[in-house]
Amino acid sequence: MLYLSTRGHPERKRFCDILLEGLAPDGGLYLPQSYPQIDDAQLSELRRVYHEQGYAELAFRILSLYIDDIPADDLRALCARTYTAEIFGTGEIVPLRHVEDGLWLEALSNGPTLAFKDMAMQLLGNLFEYELGRRGETLNILGATSGDTGSAAEYAMRGKKGVRVFMTSPHGRMSPFQQAQMFSLQDENIHNIAIDGVFDDCQDIVKAVSNDHAFKARYRIGTVNSINWARLLAQVVYYFAGYLQATQSNEQQVSFSVPSGNFGNVCAGHVARQMGLPIAKLVVATNENDVLDEFFRTGIYRVRGSANTYETSSPSMDISKASNFERFVFDLLGRDGERTRALFEQGVARDGFFDLSADPRFAEAAARYGFVSGKSTHADRLATIRDVSERFGMVIDTHTADGVKVARDQASTVPMIVLETALPIKFAETIEEALGHLPDRPAKFVGIEDLPKRVQRMPADVDQIKAYIAQHCD
Repeated sequence: MLYLSTRGHPERKRFCDILLEGLAPDGGLYLPQSYPQIDDAQLSELRRVYHEQGYAELAFRILSLYIDDIPADDLRALCARTYTAEIFGTGEIVPLRHVEDGLWLEALSNGPTLAFKDMAMQLLGNLFEYELGRRGETLNILGATSGDTGSAAEYAMRGKKGVRVFMTSPHGRMSPFQQAQMFSLQDENIHNIAIDGVFDDCQDIVKAVSNDHAFKARYRIGTVNSINWARLLAQVVYYFAGYLQATQSNEQQVSFSVPSGNFGNVCAGHVARQMGLPIAKLVVATNENDVLDEFFRTGIYRVRGSANTYETSSPSMDISKASNFERFVFDLLGRDGERTRALFEQGVARDGFFDLSADPRFAEAAARYGFVSGKSTHADRLATIRDVSERFGMVIDTHTADGVKVARDQASTVPMIVLETALPIKFAETIEEALGHLPDRPAKFVGIEDLPKRVQRMPADVDQIKAYIAQHCD
């Protein structure tokens, strides 16, 4: 399996090379040259494997379709080490919970940091350690987080041989619990950097450093954001797991409603659907920062900028530049790298928008690729949290509430699976506003906000971030 850049770079690479690299040399994102196809017999075999052998073996079977430069026995062992009841709190790993007629939640938040990001990040940590050990190399990970990516990455990488983490986050824009999960870590290989700005500023820094090829090579810079294909690939697995739990035969379809900010989570669903998984709709659920909803309604993709990115009660989605969106646009445009490059280098970077409303392929976003979208507000998520609690005895977090609200707005004749994003304790203030009481807190996180903090506050300046990385790597 070889991988190409969304912006047309001629070089083709294998999985373990792009695992450590992150962005392509031309600033594009990596995708496989083609998506492996799952026929009816293969889907039946995956159904048997999942129900008889569990999630880890399902992960191995799907990852094997994309990874041919890690020996099969080693890859199976990595999956088995990652997806355990000890790490994820249940042998089911991602159990489905029935909410109401036609609506299910897929529980993705049973990992160490109580967020769906653990599903991919725990595997990524093991993949990094394995490949770096095989090569005798080290890696300095530079990441950006709006909340959950940072803690998931840091918990997955702490103590890993040959790995340092430099994680940027927008100062004051995460929940107190999210901040505490990251900033309380005292491991020497973990560096937290609070940026004066919004998530898009953090993401721009990561991309700018990644595009400085000399700096990237000298300091062995890699990424854990979902711009890293390995992160997104690991997320494809739980779409298969959700489908196989919700159906009894391959003739049945399901839809997924996905709380969406950076487009990575729902892009994994796009990959699963392109492989042949019987997904009817991929529902993009946004909050007040509705850049993605605007595109799927109008064909116009318009970034908002720092001053116009709203601070909301589902803060992990307070994003206006959705990095992974480029992967879908590349597919939508028939894998035209030059056109994709122009849209993102000139349209987004220079003009702040692009317009595909007149392109006949825009209609394929829904008709061919299954994408529909919707928006949720603070009032909506409060009402949804109350309703789900009062009627069904479940407490859901704010982002999951956005997913439920938008799912309910869609007319669907097939089961709708909402991807849970985090446990409610991560957004306790809003849960208390909705329900009048705080959500349950796992015992291991009692008092986490009072622990000593280890964080460096810095301006949104690429050169200063580079200097900080150099200082701690030399």
